[in-house]
Amino acid sequence: TFERVWPGVSVRRPVQIISRPDRDDVMYVVEQFGRIRTVDGSDHASTESELVLDITDRVNARSNEEGLLSVAFHPDFEKNNEVYLYYSAVKPRRSVLSRMRMDEDRTVFDPDSEEVILEIPEPYWNHNGGTVLFGPDGMLYLAVGDGGAANDPHNYGQDLGSLLAKILRIDVSGSEGDRAYRIPTDNPFVEDSEARDEIWAYGLRNVWRMSFDPVTGKLWAGDVGQNRWEE
Repeated sequence: TFERVWPGVSVRRPVQIISRPDRDDVMYVVEQFGRIRTVDGSDHASTESELVLDITDRVNARSNEEGLLSVAFHPDFEKNNEVYLYYSAVKPRRSVLSRMRMDEDRTVFDPDSEEVILEIPEPYWNHNGGTVLFGPDGMLYLAVGDGGAANDPHNYGQDLGSLLAKILRIDVSGSEGDRAYRIPTDNPFVEDSEARDEIWAYGLRNVWRMSFDPVTGKLWAGDVGQNRWEE
């Protein structure tokens, strides 16, 4: 049976729990509405919790599948103090990948430090993905849904000119041209003039969560199905 942890801590629509690379006694709970709060990773009976980020003013969580969907600390967080966020926004409706930093004491996030890395137009309110994480190669991976509705009406899953319905792989250690990131030279479609260079995998519907196997290095992805099947 499931056993509730942190029973005295109240959260609203938690979608992810992550830890910092430099310490594992503090866990960060990501709330879909646009907040992050801490809980004690060493004491599952703790009632202590602190709100460390509130960006509800820029996150669109009006619909069931929109909101602050994923957060990832940079592998070199101890040196660069960087954290990456993936969330839904409106006017226009879009998905946003951005970079933020914590304060000098690393107790709260600094919303004024936000830098937008990538924005992806979204045609509908659902199928936004998504997970942002770093692979064992140091690259940033981002799962993006097919944009919504049913049956992928715009055929984004097979459209290599679109970032929707894909897993993206980018290098956030620098920028090139008008992009706030670099394209890894070994991405599979960098030589295809008709394809987006950021694409690492395609033909997906709406990968909600994914994780790298620490032993094999392979990426496991949970892709949201339709009607009967998940995969």
